[in-house]
Amino acid sequence: MAKVQRIATSLWFAGQAAEEAVNFYVSLFADARITETTRWGETGPGTPGSVIAVRFELEGLSFVAINGNAEFPFTPAMSLSVDCETQGEVDRLWDAILAGGGTPMRCGWITDRWGLSWQIVPSVLPKLLAGADRARADRVLKAMMGMVKLDIATLEAA
Repeated sequence: MAKVQRIATSLWFAGQAAEEAVNFYVSLFADARITETTRWGETGPGTPGSVIAVRFELEGLSFVAINGNAEFPFTPAMSLSVDCETQGEVDRLWDAILAGGGTPMRCGWITDRWGLSWQIVPSVLPKLLAGADRARADRVLKAMMGMVKLDIATLEAA
């Protein structure tokens, strides 16, 4: 029997953005799906039929997107970090989030149009930063700090 994930990240969206955001997020990953959409009925503060929450999975991890208000906006203090095996994968995710109304930050961070922060990170980066050659790790860190979208070849050459 498959183990059920009991803890899920909950994402609070201002207004009625949850469903649109989730549709975008599941389009980014091959292993992604919406598992449940909860809508308001005749009772409750929401308009009947409008979305309360959307449960979804990205790469096997469960999330809940909730429609709320602007009282609790996203900040970069919480981000979704995506390990990427290739530069092509880094570029694809970065470009999709940016084209969807995102804002690039530095060091591989990007904020999507709803304000959720993402880290698009080459999977080789932690190995380069934690290697026994501390001089090389320092060069890699310096190179990374000067980048917006991370470039694997430049990091490996540092």
